[in-house]
Amino acid sequence: MGTALTSAGLTETDWSGEGVTIGKIERELARLRDESAGHGSQPNLRTSVMTHIAWVPARWQAAAEETLAGMAERHPSRTLLLVPRPEADDDRLDAQLSLRCFPVGARGVCGEVIELELRGRRAVAPASIVEPLLISDLPVFCRWRGEPPFGAAEFVQMVAVVDRLVVDSEEWDELRYSELAQVFDRVAVSDIAWRRAEAWRFELAKRWPAIREQRISVRGPRAESTLLRAWLAARLGRDAESITVEPGPELGVRLDDEDFPQPRPLYATPSDLLSAELDQFTRDRIYEEAVRTAA
Repeated sequence: MGTALTSAGLTETDWSGEGVTIGKIERELARLRDESAGHGSQPNLRTSVMTHIAWVPARWQAAAEETLAGMAERHPSRTLLLVPRPEADDDRLDAQLSLRCFPVGARGVCGEVIELELRGRRAVAPASIVEPLLISDLPVFCRWRGEPPFGAAEFVQMVAVVDRLVVDSEEWDELRYSELAQVFDRVAVSDIAWRRAEAWRFELAKRWPAIREQRISVRGPRAESTLLRAWLAARLGRDAESITVEPGPELGVRLDDEDFPQPRPLYATPSDLLSAELDQFTRDRIYEEAVRTAA
């Protein structure tokens, strides 16, 4: 266990253990909160607006932790990082707890990060681990890193537990939009690939209705260009095949023989993109329509 003072006055206190129980995790969190205030100080405020879960296979762990660090105090929450290791020989739960407190006057506002390594059979039964750690009466978000195993027990369980599922279909080996669409009536879904194209949708919408009759071609990363084409086709009432798509390092659109001006990006970092998704609580029907068109 240790305590460190980082930039911007952030105080971070942590604890780790192997083969732990949920009861042990809750007791250690309570102890960290008590100790974070310091002797004779007012107790810090445990401020959470949600439970933020991240399903993070090992290959995505570094990226997930970097994104989380960049969000700082924008979304005070209890964050659960679930790292599945089904290949492990033993069935146990290892935990690393971190209490991150930001100064607000004479007190601190604290968020909790609970990193759990789900070893062996624990990796296919996450709901029984997650549910006791949810903060009651607050929304539950799940950022699923990589391609979800649609139909697998762990995915089905998590969909049943959370209010919103956040994916990035640019991380997938295959664009499995037809399978993603099947969960729309069970959980609200966000896609960071869709969010990246937000500025393009805003600017292209200004060309209505003249754009309806124009030749349109889209280029860019696979998921972003596919979703942008699907959105255009659905909104314009056109066959998706009438809009051509080409691969490219970044999004671009051509109307007739003219390149559409590239809009200014709305989000600078992966942390900004995820933060925008955590600000959305309702279903995005236009996104759902685009996914069904792309499927």
